[in-house]
Amino acid sequence: MPRSLTGRIVAAFVVVGLAVMLAVGAATFVALRTLHSEAAQAGLADIADSLLPQVRQSIVDGDFRGTIEEVRVRLARGGTDVLLVTADGLLINLNGSPAGGSLGLDAATARGDVVQGAAVIDDERVVYAATILRARGTGPRAVAFVQPDRSGAQALADVGRSLPLVLLVGLAVGGPLAILLARSVGRPLRRLASATADLPAGAHDPLPLAGPTEVRELTERFNAMAAELEGGRARERELLANLRHDLRTPLTVISGFAAALGDGTATGPDAERAAAAIADEAERLERLVAELGTIEALREGSAGLRPEQLDPAALIATTAERFGTRAEAAGVTIEAVTGDAVPSFAADRVAVERILANLVENALRSAPTGGHVWLDARAVRSAMGKGAGVGGAYGGGDAVALSVSDDGPGFPPGTTDRAFERFFRADPARTGSGSGLGLAIVRELAEAHGGWAYAENLAPRGARVGVVLPLVPSVTTSAT
Repeated sequence: MPRSLTGRIVAAFVVVGLAVMLAVGAATFVALRTLHSEAAQAGLADIADSLLPQVRQSIVDGDFRGTIEEVRVRLARGGTDVLLVTADGLLINLNGSPAGGSLGLDAATARGDVVQGAAVIDDERVVYAATILRARGTGPRAVAFVQPDRSGAQALADVGRSLPLVLLVGLAVGGPLAILLARSVGRPLRRLASATADLPAGAHDPLPLAGPTEVRELTERFNAMAAELEGGRARERELLANLRHDLRTPLTVISGFAAALGDGTATGPDAERAAAAIADEAERLERLVAELGTIEALREGSAGLRPEQLDPAALIATTAERFGTRAEAAGVTIEAVTGDAVPSFAADRVAVERILANLVENALRSAPTGGHVWLDARAVRSAMGKGAGVGGAYGGGDAVALSVSDDGPGFPPGTTDRAFERFFRADPARTGSGSGLGLAIVRELAEAHGGWAYAENLAPRGARVGVVLPLVPSVTTSAT
């Protein structure tokens, strides 16, 4: 078996072509053999019809055997023998000796009828035509004109003469077809194999969709995989750039104040401020590392959720109270709003409290001085679809939407879909002391409960960021 696909396709065409030729040759052989046999029998029948008057006259003249012998000698030059058929169908020579065979003549045959067919005489297949001399009585009942059956050899010779032509036609038609088919499959696959080998090196243009449907589907999936891989690389580069950016500021502060403490530049109150700054920046770095670890733990399924029944109204009220002092210091008013008949839901209390805390911190960084932050809890329908905003779509359902809105500048156009990416910075107004991972953790915690996170701009200004959580978590992990 050839190793290449092209070789296998060509080999398959050759095998199929040979099988078709054998089948056609066998069918043609059977048909031609029947035709040659029938033609020989028809020729013997014509001889029998032409000699019937002479044979009848010899019976009247009493010279039957002499006439038959004369006919036998004349026909022997063409390979035809003359035999007599007895009343019970046995074949005998003109001298009365058995010929080693028999003919099953129908009793209903009448005088002058000609019967033709094939028989075996002395272990040799022959064709014959027999002229009926009498229906009953003594003496020979019929005269049989016999020839060896050459129909098989003749049919084989005919097939042998036609097969080369069939072979040439098959090669002329099947050869180019096999090559075209092999190329239509082989070229896209070789192109795909080459692109696969080059994929680790970096991005490349999408491969053209060519070849059969299956190859097209494979190419389309490869293009999608390559695009996703390149997108992942781009996100990785952006993540690393943002991580360097977030690490550079605290490290610069720590390095500067540490140098000031080391060389004695900072003394007294300045030393105390330097130590406090170093402690604050170290805490920021520790928080950044912890949040990165939280996201990885959630994706690996190692953070166990401990669901319990939670009251949405109590959750947002407690969160608003907890952040009241910070909001007041920033000149922002924070309020809790609850829709009618919001049902309790099962979720991990610590996880939901962290979701609300991260959402409020994000809103406080965005809200302007004198602005507002609203915490909201509503019953919604989870059938709205993952990633859909829930503004204006409230109503009884099988999920709870927890959201935090602000009257800040909102998200720049086209950035709401990326709001939950790690370290994503769409607007300088949403940067500051945050780690850039708060909303990423919100999304991971929501998905761990079988829900999702969403972000949307409000009119005329502001933004809403929230999560939709099912009343009963559809995805849970074992408690640890």
